[in-house]
Amino acid sequence: MILVSRNFERTDEEETKILISSVDYAVLIATVMLVLAGIIMVFSASYYSSGISAECNYDIYFYLKKHSLWAVLGFVVMYFMSNFNYNKLRKFITPFYIICNIFLIMVLFMGKEVNGAKRWLELGPIRFQPSELAKIAMILFLSNFISKHKKILTTWMGFFACLSIIILPAGLIGIENLSTAAVISAIGMAVIFVASPRMIYFIVSIIGAVSAGAAIIFFGEGFRMKRFIAWLDPFADPKDKGYQTIQSLYAIASGGLFGLGIGQSRQKLGYIPEGHNDIIFAIICEELGLFGAIIFILLFIILIWRGLNIAMNSVDMFGCLIASGIVIMIAIQVILNIAVVTNTIPNTGIPLPFISYGGTSLVFMMGSIGVLLNISRYSKVVSRR
Repeated sequence: MILVSRNFERTDEEETKILISSVDYAVLIATVMLVLAGIIMVFSASYYSSGISAECNYDIYFYLKKHSLWAVLGFVVMYFMSNFNYNKLRKFITPFYIICNIFLIMVLFMGKEVNGAKRWLELGPIRFQPSELAKIAMILFLSNFISKHKKILTTWMGFFACLSIIILPAGLIGIENLSTAAVISAIGMAVIFVASPRMIYFIVSIIGAVSAGAAIIFFGEGFRMKRFIAWLDPFADPKDKGYQTIQSLYAIASGGLFGLGIGQSRQKLGYIPEGHNDIIFAIICEELGLFGAIIFILLFIILIWRGLNIAMNSVDMFGCLIASGIVIMIAIQVILNIAVVTNTIPNTGIPLPFISYGGTSLVFMMGSIGVLLNISRYSKVVSRR
């Protein structure tokens, strides 16, 4: 096992002691700064559109108030999870994974359609995206499964057993949301990569994923092909498929080095649709400039770097795989979101963690950070006898 085996093997002459200490403050501070900055940017990006929207009751603070409430709930969940021994999660993992997949099935039949896709589920007064729950549920279930069957990935049958844990939620999500399905598949494969000793698994998986992606783009529904063409040349269709990309690039370019200032974005004045959502990084670049964007990126880098450090110093395989999965989940979404905004990859609906508006994503991301902080509290000291 690439990371795991090296991290948990020890000789008879070594003795391992587990120490309980405080949480990783670098992860905590970076997360708090990102969430608070996200609240500011959501307000800055949304106050104009919400002020002229009947759905928002013409209230410029509409999204600010909702996002702030979700952030408060997120801090509560993060605090609770940081003090909840992650090994005690084992008893809840299987029911959580099953429930999440049931929610994914329900959303196909009972989901609320937004922007042409069913991604939201409403249960009474509660409205949420089951796909956000499925990400962490898959990470926990897969990590638990591999840590309980440490030699599972030494055979092809074991590899396909692990792959089925990923394929079930990814397949259900992919019916309505291909980009999120690709993300959850990439997260799951990365967790397997951390634990697996055989590179052939991933060569086969990458070939299969690339082939499937190409088939979907070229032989699937027409709108995906149009989106791919719009990525190659957004100005070929400036009023439809290329519109959001063009406006994002305008926002980035007009921000320059130091930006126009908080609240001074021009593109949010009806040009970028729903600028407080997935495309919010463009508003950040416009209002804070290159230096402001770099600060955000550095905060994410610190968070990811310290998260990987937590994974590598985990006291057991279970903690290592969970920490790896959480960090990979954050890293993939950050990379994809920024790549979309800068037109490095075709347009996909991936939120920027801790920054984009969205209660389900924010609360579960912060809850995941709480789990990561709890893992960081347990460190091991190996001494020679």
